[in-house]
Amino acid sequence: MSDEILRYDLMVENALRGVVRAALQEAATEGLPGEHHFYITFQTEHEGVHIPDRLKERYPEEMTIVLQHRFWDLEVREDGFSVTLTFNEIPENLVVPYEAVTAFADPSVRFGLQFGNSIEADEEIDLNNPLDEDMPEAPAQDGTEQAAQAEDLSESAGEKVVTLDQFRKKS
Repeated sequence: MSDEILRYDLMVENALRGVVRAALQEAATEGLPGEHHFYITFQTEHEGVHIPDRLKERYPEEMTIVLQHRFWDLEVREDGFSVTLTFNEIPENLVVPYEAVTAFADPSVRFGLQFGNSIEADEEIDLNNPLDEDMPEAPAQDGTEQAAQAEDLSESAGEKVVTLDQFRKKS
């Protein structure tokens, strides 16, 4: 019998990234209904992320964007998405692979997901050490209405964040 285990944690994380993809696809084709809006946090240095240098300098590790009223050209692909947002009233196109996404939230329905907590195959899995369920604090984006809403992310989505620890093998 093999010493390898089935990586259910990675399978679940991949499936939940499909939820992000489906939500973005719905927004791209139908728009965002009612009060729905998305906070998407991603690693700016992740392979495949393309953002302007000035944004990479301002957010060297992680950045949170808000898709609500002012976004354009949302293109959803199998491996990631691209969208145009304004920063200081300058339109910028961002390309983000789903693997770079560390958090996704729709505070209008108190829904949130956290990613990037997968362990390496040789690390021990510990279900008794739960993750902090607070969403990351969103950085301000000057010149947009979205900046003030980003500060409320952890308050509005924190209780409904889904973490993957419950699916990990006990040690």
